[in-house]
Amino acid sequence: MTVICNAKELYEAIMNVSKAVFEKSTLLVLEGIKIDVKETSIELTGYDLEIGIRTEISAKSTGVGKFVVNARLMSDIVKRLDSEEITLEVIDNSQIRVTGNNAQYTVMFMSAEEFPSLPEKDSTAKCIEISQPVLKSMITETIFAVAQNDTKPVLKGELFEIENNVLKIVAIDGYRLAIREEMIKSGENTKFVVPAKALNEISRMLKDNDEAGCEIFISKKHVIFEFSGYTFYSRLLEGEFHNYKGSVPESGNTEVIIDRKELITCLERALVLINERIKSPVRCTFDNSELSILCITSIGKISDRISADISGPMIEIGFNCRFLLDPLKAVGDEKVKLLMNGGNLPMKIVPVNSEEYTYLVLPVRLKSE
Repeated sequence: MTVICNAKELYEAIMNVSKAVFEKSTLLVLEGIKIDVKETSIELTGYDLEIGIRTEISAKSTGVGKFVVNARLMSDIVKRLDSEEITLEVIDNSQIRVTGNNAQYTVMFMSAEEFPSLPEKDSTAKCIEISQPVLKSMITETIFAVAQNDTKPVLKGELFEIENNVLKIVAIDGYRLAIREEMIKSGENTKFVVPAKALNEISRMLKDNDEAGCEIFISKKHVIFEFSGYTFYSRLLEGEFHNYKGSVPESGNTEVIIDRKELITCLERALVLINERIKSPVRCTFDNSELSILCITSIGKISDRISADISGPMIEIGFNCRFLLDPLKAVGDEKVKLLMNGGNLPMKIVPVNSEEYTYLVLPVRLKSE
C-alpha cells in the first residue's frame, strides 16, 4: 500500500492532532497518531483518553489500511523532508517507508487495533452553532480564571451555560470569576463543563475568519467541536459547578471609569517589586479623580497615580497584582468600569457600554501602614 499527499497539509494535520497525544505513556500506542488510509484521503487521529482530535486530508492511494506511528517522530520526519509531496509506503507488517525527494526514512509502526476508539457522536446530542472567532474570544477572555488545584475538580474546567439563546462561559478559581456571554441560536437550555486543557487547545486551532463556523454537539459525558475540517472530542467534567449568579453584585457604591491600558501599565510597574517569593498586595485608593497605587515589598516601594472618572465615596482596596491584571489583559476595550462596595468586597469589572463580559476579583485585606 502506497499513499501520496501534500507535505504542508500532512504536517499541519500531524501538528494539530498531536495536541491530543500523550508525550509519555505506559501504552506506546497512545504516543502515536492513527493513520487511516482511504481511497482518496487519509484520516489522522490523536487520542489521549481525555481529548481526541481527528481530521482528513486528500491523498492518492494504491490501497487502504490503518496503522499507528509515533507522533513526535512523524512530525520531525515530515518537517525535515524538503519536498512538496510525501509518500508513505507500507513495506511489511511493521514498517513504513516515508519518502520526500531524495530522502527516505524507514520507521516502525504499531497495529491500529490497539488504538482506542473515540466516543461515537450521540444521535440525540444537542447541537449549537457559533462562529469560530466569537468562541475563540470567549475562551481566551475567561480561561485565566480556571482553578489550578484539585480541591474541586469541576472548577478545572469552564461552564458552558445556555439560557434563552444566550451562551455564557464561566470560570472561577476562588479568587476571580470570569463571565463572557454572547447571543446564539439554540432551541434548548443546557449546561456542561469542559476541561480547560481541551479549551486551551481548541482556542489555538480556531480561526479568526468571521465566516468560519463551529458546531458543538453535547452528550451526557462528551462534547464534540467540529470546525475547519477537524473533529475535536473532549470528556465533560462531572460535579456541581459553583452557583456563581448570587456572587455577582448588581451595582457598586463607587463607580470608576478608567483607561484600561493605563491601568495595566501602572500595575505592571508595581509588579517589578513582586515575585513568587516576594508577595505584597497593591493598595489602590480611588479619590479626587485619581487612582493612587502603593506597593511596598522587601526589595522596594512604588507609589504611582493615574487619572480616573470616579463617582461615589472614596475607597481604599488591596489586590493581588497579577489577579487584577489578568482580566484587564483579557479584553480589548479602551476603557472599563470598576464597581466597588467597600474595601473587603469583590471588585466588579465590566464594559462601559455593554454586558459582554463580567469579572470579579477578590480583594486582599490591607494592613495598617
